[in-house]
Amino acid sequence: MNNYQKDRFQTVWKQLTRFFQSEKTHKNARVTYQVIWNLTLILIIVGILGFSFAGGVGAGYFAALVNDEPVRSKEDLKKDIYNYEETSEVYFADEVYLGKLKSDLEREEVSIDKVSKHLKNAVIATEDEYFYEHDGVVPKAILRAIYQEFSNATVQSGGSTLTQQLIKNQILTNEVSFDRKAKEILLALRVEKFFEKEEILETYLNVSTLGRNSSGRNIAGVESAAEGIFGVEAKDLTLPQSAFIAGLPQSPFGYTPYTQQGKLKENQEPGINRMKTVLKRMYSNGYITKEEYAKANAYDITKDFIGKTEMPSEKYPWLTNEIEKRSIEILSVSLAKEDGYEEKDLKNADLKAQYLALADRKLRQNGYKVYTTVNKKIYDKMQEVTKNYPNYGYDKAGEPVEAGAILIENKTGKIISFVGGRDFKRKQYNHATASLRSNGSTMKPLVIYGPGIELGKISPGSVSANVPISIPTGGKPWSPGNYGGGSYTGVSTAREALKNSYNIPAALFYKKIINLSPASYLEKMGFSTVTKGDYSNLALSLGAMDKGVTVEENVNAYGTFANSGEFIDAYMIDKIVSKDGKVIYQHKVKPVDVFSPQAAYLTLDMMRDVVNSGTAASVRNRLAFSSDWAGKTGTSQNYWDAWFVASNPNVSFGTWLGYDKPKSLQGTYNGLEYNKRNLYYWADLINAAYKVDPKLIDPDKRFEMPGGIVSRSFCGVSGLLPSSSCQKAGLVKSDLFIAKYAPSRADDSFIDGQYVSVGSKRYAALPQTPGEFKSGGFMLNPDSFADIGLRYVVDPGSVIPGAEKSGNVVGATAKLNDNGKAPDPLSIAISNGKITWGLHHEGDVVGYRVYKDGKKVASINAGENLVYKVGSGGSYYVTAVDIVGKESAPSQHVESGAKKTSSKEDSAKNKDDRGKDKIVNEVKKTDSKEENGPDKNTDTNKQPEKDIQPEKETETDKEKEKDPVQDKDQNKENTDKEIQGNDKVQGTVNDQEQETDKAEDEKE
Repeated sequence: MNNYQKDRFQTVWKQLTRFFQSEKTHKNARVTYQVIWNLTLILIIVGILGFSFAGGVGAGYFAALVNDEPVRSKEDLKKDIYNYEETSEVYFADEVYLGKLKSDLEREEVSIDKVSKHLKNAVIATEDEYFYEHDGVVPKAILRAIYQEFSNATVQSGGSTLTQQLIKNQILTNEVSFDRKAKEILLALRVEKFFEKEEILETYLNVSTLGRNSSGRNIAGVESAAEGIFGVEAKDLTLPQSAFIAGLPQSPFGYTPYTQQGKLKENQEPGINRMKTVLKRMYSNGYITKEEYAKANAYDITKDFIGKTEMPSEKYPWLTNEIEKRSIEILSVSLAKEDGYEEKDLKNADLKAQYLALADRKLRQNGYKVYTTVNKKIYDKMQEVTKNYPNYGYDKAGEPVEAGAILIENKTGKIISFVGGRDFKRKQYNHATASLRSNGSTMKPLVIYGPGIELGKISPGSVSANVPISIPTGGKPWSPGNYGGGSYTGVSTAREALKNSYNIPAALFYKKIINLSPASYLEKMGFSTVTKGDYSNLALSLGAMDKGVTVEENVNAYGTFANSGEFIDAYMIDKIVSKDGKVIYQHKVKPVDVFSPQAAYLTLDMMRDVVNSGTAASVRNRLAFSSDWAGKTGTSQNYWDAWFVASNPNVSFGTWLGYDKPKSLQGTYNGLEYNKRNLYYWADLINAAYKVDPKLIDPDKRFEMPGGIVSRSFCGVSGLLPSSSCQKAGLVKSDLFIAKYAPSRADDSFIDGQYVSVGSKRYAALPQTPGEFKSGGFMLNPDSFADIGLRYVVDPGSVIPGAEKSGNVVGATAKLNDNGKAPDPLSIAISNGKITWGLHHEGDVVGYRVYKDGKKVASINAGENLVYKVGSGGSYYVTAVDIVGKESAPSQHVESGAKKTSSKEDSAKNKDDRGKDKIVNEVKKTDSKEENGPDKNTDTNKQPEKDIQPEKETETDKEKEKDPVQDKDQNKENTDKEIQGNDKVQGTVNDQEQETDKAEDEKE
């Protein structure tokens, strides 16, 4: 700085000094300061007043918005926040997980300690980065909401803390308004006051909507998302998986990787980009390192998506439907009781419907755990067998043969497994638990033999007629028949009748006890469809119920015999537990006394014979194990239903085959008739169960005989103690009896007499009957007829067949009536040195005379083989002789070793013989009319020239020894021949377990 500049600076400085030191300057400065200070104070006061006014207006407005919001206590808030739907879970036996029941939204609750730390951090970084710092709200978010509301901004973002979102989802609505926002703020502050941060976060993780799972179902909560998207639990989620799930709440159905059908979307970019956004926020907020971020960001998340999975209702449709139905039924009763009703009140249809609807809703929303009795492995194996079984039969009218089966543990009533049908997609009806069908002869042990033995009216040795009968009913007589219209044995014991499934003895036994209400035993054994009409219907004995019965109820009833007479109701739902662990239902076994142990055992012992050598004998060769089985086959009218039910000491198991719309099952398929097709199906299913659990299916023990049972000999035509006459007749048998009902009276069924034989039948001889055709022996005493049902027998002569070892016995009322004329001539044939002919078509013929060269050389009883062995040379003919001795004209002549002569030559050659026969016959004819009078019903005594052996369910011993596989073609050939033969005689084959006309009319 030069001298000039210095001088200039000093001059200016002196002037300024003089100005500020001047009195005038000081005076002006004081005035200015006071003005500025006062203005500042005024501005401060105005500002404070303005802010207070604005705050007051704001507070007043806020108060007005929340005026109708109640002040909620902690308990109220807890109830509201935790009030979210949770899907109920179901379990197989032994707590083996089955899956979740159907619901609109699938959700599974999880505690915070079982959630991956990556997922918790991802949610916080994405949805609420200040979560652990704020008290429920973020001020800047509130100001933003106020601005948007008053400025009517097009974008309404609102508050976004996790606490506020929780309030919005659980208590309020999704409405975007300041009114809802004000309530949200208030409730968020209260929630933060009452609950810990971890509690709030846990609830948020459980309520968030997260798109769809691999089954196409809507899901909520991170546990359901982890399992439904990646197939892992929430605690095991990786960093990329956690980031993907954390990004879903913003647009659940936009980012979800699955379609409504459970298939993976073709375009996964939206969800992947959202995952990367979440990862970036996690890195920015310090939750992951740079290396973790880079690795997760480059990860291909699509390879973690699980493919489409079946829902339990898709994989186990019959089972889940049944579990739902039974659970709803149980819950409806429980809910009604909570409201003060009794179970009987639910018989009111409207009330019942109300509680069923409520129970349905609660089951799908309250997160119950339903534990069942069904063994998963056995159930799976049975479905596999059912799917692959090759022998159901032909489709008819577009319908396949359907199947039903059920396996029940005797002592507990647990339903171990069942088969609901062959294809749920085709038919959803459960053929094991819901389908009502006639149970055919499987009804016999339940309503005839079990009750009859219990009442002391029947024993295994009880005797009944087994020939065609007609029972008056007040209307059309009831005439049940045996299978194929045959299998008539004259008389039969109860044991034989059950073993061979004879209907006629069963019907006669039932007639003896029907006035004692045997149908009531069905109700004791769980039959829910017994009607008033069933009580008086004789055909109930053969399975003709008004409504029918399910496979479950039919099989369940058989367990009564295995339980020594106690009925244990079958069940599938073992217990139901609420999501807080409270057991709200636990099944309790409630035994019902039905039969005495003695009656139960005797019925079982009779049913053992069915399996060992009766109508179910073929099943033995199919089993992979040996067990003490006792059971019964059954066929309904018109072959509509085929049954087999059997019990061993541990389990009862039964199968059914039939068409949904009843059609005949009859006819061979793969070489098997319908009854064998069902028996083999039964065997395949029980073999599959045995492989899974041998100890359950094949117990070491056998049915044990209780005390109070004795073995006694009895007479096979009366069931009484054998008399000397019975012993001489060779009709003594032995069997088991309840001691107090054992026979105590000696048999008095026999009187001396003579009889004639016609085919397999016997009749009392008349005084005019030629002695050469009479046999001496015993006749049944008419006084004993009522005990074995002979009053209902159409033809008393058929009661004691000659084909069986029955001694020389005939019914005293079994008489042949003379038809009033000489028999027509016979037609004979000669071959290989033997003359043969058929049984005469006129029913009063009792014998045949053989003539050689005009001289009688033999008399042959009509009950013997109709054949005569000729000697060398000679001319032969045969005549027929009737009950009063009238003889027919000779048959054509045949020459031993020569051709037949013509009938004209025969007639001329033996003219004199016929003349003599005519005189004798006329005398005998007059005597016959005086003895018997005219017979107006001679047609009923006619016999066919050939006896066609009726088809039976039972197999011969020879057949039983064959290998089942080798039997197939032979069985087909034999069955076809038998059916054709029977059709020729009677047009159609009657059912072995034939129902009544009434049942057929109603069901057709």
